[in-house]
Amino acid sequence: MMGRAQETGALDLHIHNLRDWTNDRHHVVDDAPFGGGQGMVMKPEPIFSAVESLRTNESAVVLMTPQGRRFNQSLARHYSAHPHLIILCGHYEGIDQRVVEHLVDAEISIGDYVLTNGAIAAIVFVDAIVRLLPGVLGHEQSAADDSFSAGLLEAPQYTRPADFRGWKVPDTLLSGNHAEIAAWRAREAERRTRQNRPDLLRD
Repeated sequence: MMGRAQETGALDLHIHNLRDWTNDRHHVVDDAPFGGGQGMVMKPEPIFSAVESLRTNESAVVLMTPQGRRFNQSLARHYSAHPHLIILCGHYEGIDQRVVEHLVDAEISIGDYVLTNGAIAAIVFVDAIVRLLPGVLGHEQSAADDSFSAGLLEAPQYTRPADFRGWKVPDTLLSGNHAEIAAWRAREAERRTRQNRPDLLRD
């Protein structure tokens, strides 16, 4: 999907190495934290240099960090409308706070857990956005029917055979009655959401 998006021109993706914006002989991008403590912190100089050389008037700078706002489908749709995103990948013990305060437009977290580095989170972030770009998915309705798009989890899906090891596809899905199928899917979406993600329901 990512390849298709780039082939059609819907996506222009570039990966940059912060070491290319360092001035020292060893291309250092991190240093020990002031005040002591474990780990290393990413330095502000190469990040500012990189973003300032890449940013345009249409850019939004997003930092992937566990301290950020939790990512969801609504935010994916929001960022899919942005013409230019610069995504910063946190690493080590984090990024110098001056980057966050003076350079970053939004802090985003993909969940309440910590990863080895922000590049993994950035891949999730980009993939969720790219599939919402016009022309990327084979069928435009696919994104609209996804889990979370309508506020509920997606209803269960079945395919052939209609009877597998005695487990049968619900008769409604085989009926050809589109109104009944739509009603069944709506009921199942709510049931699945209530069972697995009751926090999404507003009673």
